[in-house]
Amino acid sequence: MDTAEEGRIYKCLFTGSVSSLLTLPLDMLSTDNLLADCLQGCFVVTCTLCAFISLVWLREQIVHGGAPIWLEHAAPPFNAAGHHQNEAPAGGNGAENVAPEQPANPPAENAVVGENPDAQDEQAEEEEEENEEEDDAGGEDAADANNGVQDDMNWNALEWDRAAEELTWERMLGLDGSLVFLEHVFWVVSLNTLFILVFAFCPYHIGHFSLVGLGFEEHVQASHFEGLITTIVGYILLAITLIICHGLATLVKFHRSRRLLGVCYIVVKVSLLVVVEIGVFPLICGWWLDICSLEMFDATLKDRELSFQSAPGTTMFLHWLVGMVYVFYFASFILLLREVLRPGVLWFLRNLNDPDFNPVQEMIHLPIYRHLRRFILSVIVFGSIVLLMLWLPIRIIKSLLPHFLPYNVMLYSDAPVSELSLELLLLQVVLPALLEQGHTRQWLKGLVRAWTVTAGYLLDLHSYLLGDQEENENSANQQVNNNQHARNNNAIPVVGEGLHAAHQAILQQGGPVGFQPYRRPLNFPLRIFLLIVFMCITLLIASLICLTLPVFAGRWLMSFWTGTAKIHELYTAACGLYVCWLTIRAVTVLVAWMPQGRRVIFQKVKEWSLMIMKTVIVAVLLAGVVPLLLGLLFELVIVAPLRVPLDQTPLFYPWQDWALGVLHAKIIAAITLMGPQWWLKTVIEQVYANGIRNIDLQYIVRKLAAPVISVLLLSLCVPYVIASGIVPLLGVTAEMQNLVHRRIYPFLLMVVVLMGILSFQVRQFKRLYEHIKNDKYLVGQRLVNYERKSGKQGTSPPPPQSSQE
Repeated sequence: MDTAEEGRIYKCLFTGSVSSLLTLPLDMLSTDNLLADCLQGCFVVTCTLCAFISLVWLREQIVHGGAPIWLEHAAPPFNAAGHHQNEAPAGGNGAENVAPEQPANPPAENAVVGENPDAQDEQAEEEEEENEEEDDAGGEDAADANNGVQDDMNWNALEWDRAAEELTWERMLGLDGSLVFLEHVFWVVSLNTLFILVFAFCPYHIGHFSLVGLGFEEHVQASHFEGLITTIVGYILLAITLIICHGLATLVKFHRSRRLLGVCYIVVKVSLLVVVEIGVFPLICGWWLDICSLEMFDATLKDRELSFQSAPGTTMFLHWLVGMVYVFYFASFILLLREVLRPGVLWFLRNLNDPDFNPVQEMIHLPIYRHLRRFILSVIVFGSIVLLMLWLPIRIIKSLLPHFLPYNVMLYSDAPVSELSLELLLLQVVLPALLEQGHTRQWLKGLVRAWTVTAGYLLDLHSYLLGDQEENENSANQQVNNNQHARNNNAIPVVGEGLHAAHQAILQQGGPVGFQPYRRPLNFPLRIFLLIVFMCITLLIASLICLTLPVFAGRWLMSFWTGTAKIHELYTAACGLYVCWLTIRAVTVLVAWMPQGRRVIFQKVKEWSLMIMKTVIVAVLLAGVVPLLLGLLFELVIVAPLRVPLDQTPLFYPWQDWALGVLHAKIIAAITLMGPQWWLKTVIEQVYANGIRNIDLQYIVRKLAAPVISVLLLSLCVPYVIASGIVPLLGVTAEMQNLVHRRIYPFLLMVVVLMGILSFQVRQFKRLYEHIKNDKYLVGQRLVNYERKSGKQGTSPPPPQSSQE
């Protein structure tokens, strides 16, 4: 009932009518639309709880990570306490960040340099901004500011622990005999209502009135996301209002109000930046990918507009999902590049593996225009890569191979096999299995290293891209001397070099410890430009190969099976991709075996043939029989009762049931591995630990395949035997037989679920009973030594008992 009340309060606040507000007490006691209101209330309460936890976590980030300088106006001057005027901000590396008194000499050609000048300019700009903000805040009242900081830190952890100990489940649910839980319900409803009023109602109506006043209401309504856009606009206006009020409070020296307004502005600012980083940026990438690939699928912008008008939520979610996948794989490729390149080459990209990298702290401390500049730069970089690797290759393919495009991606609803289910199978099982192969990643890493070595020697940038091998083999003292030589011959201030060297020291896991300097050749900017051009040409050629070769191979192979019929290109691409992967894998294995002789090759072929036979048997059982039975059971329990009426006969397609069963089996295996320890989790972990090379066929069949197949067969056969063999013997009508035959599977599922819930509740109440009994009557506990019972107790005296209180 609590969640239903929350849902009705939420609807009342956003209805916007006085009558709904007046009838709210009666609506809260009504039973109409109870299930829908409960679901909506659960969603509202979940959002409220997540937002509250986020606020608490953000407060901890501000307290422990430090507030911005403009907020901590009572901080001591930066040049006090013995620090140099040009020292880097907090988070630097001590003495290495101190600038020299005289400027460094300009480097000669072929000198050893440590940094790119752009990094130093950005560092100097950050330092100058922070010094300006610090000078503006330096004349404030220090005592009052210290009190404000102390108020944030002044909380007693023991009191919170004591309150948590007193708030037990028995007291919250009223099982201890008191009515305190009613007070808890009242406070939960009140706090949730206040939370909705402050964080949803007010921003929404601020944005609504602003959009109406500016005349943008019709445009917002045409977007199909009126509530979301209006709320975001309200938060933006609220942030502007807060920063203006913060400036006014600074002028009139209202220090407590100034700090409160500053903290509120930080909360709104971080929330908006999270929405932009996680929501808006992947959405832009997804739409740009779709627009650049329209010709590949013979689609137009009008088609995308019609699909958006018909299902706006689904369309936006799919584009956001595609954008997130693109961003994820781009970040993964950058991490792979960091393993190959010299530390310091990718200084302009943030390292996600850096333990000191904290995006929330950056959102708190950096000004908003810096985030805006970084967002625009990211959009330009990601958009340019899409143009280079998608739009331009499509134009080249259409000009060179006019009959190759477009790809066939049409879904046929009258086909007996669901195309969508097979797409899910390929995207969720086949392609991840290929990408998760360690060899594939090693091959990609080897290709990147080979390209880097080639480009380095062609352009004389080997030292810049990979570092000097001789310096890597030197001792630590020689590295220190080289770094000192780089400092003495570097025109860049030592402040930036110290920061960047310390940052790059932790870029690679297991990589070089110190910062690696490089040799700067003649005409260095021109060589960097040629390197970028060479990289763009390489990416273009790689994209052309990836867009044509797997599809060509897949179409040629699938033509032997289907003839001239059109097939979804996802199948041909996946088939061709696997064939290419198997070919490359076979070639690499043969090349590795050739130096070992003919006898070793025959022995390896024998071992691999045996392993392949075992793998095929296991695949037939675990990837064939088990998914088929699981998909058929899911069809009988869930799909058929919901979709097919009683007066119609359901049709089952084994291929589709198998495809969906593979997805269900993957989900069940993932949940099992994340759950508590039991026999199925132990067996699956053991199978994963053994791997394919050490596959134990007998163990898998006896411990995993046989029990799982037996349970699935019993789940399928027992209800069928009851419905088709026992029920007709009872003399019931044909309609009743049909009803039992169609509804026995979901009925037995409901019985099993209820039995599981009852057994769980019985165990919980037993634990509660034991807990209450021990709290009331338990005096003490005694530890007694264990004595093994023996049949020959008469021959030897029993050992003495020892006890410990």
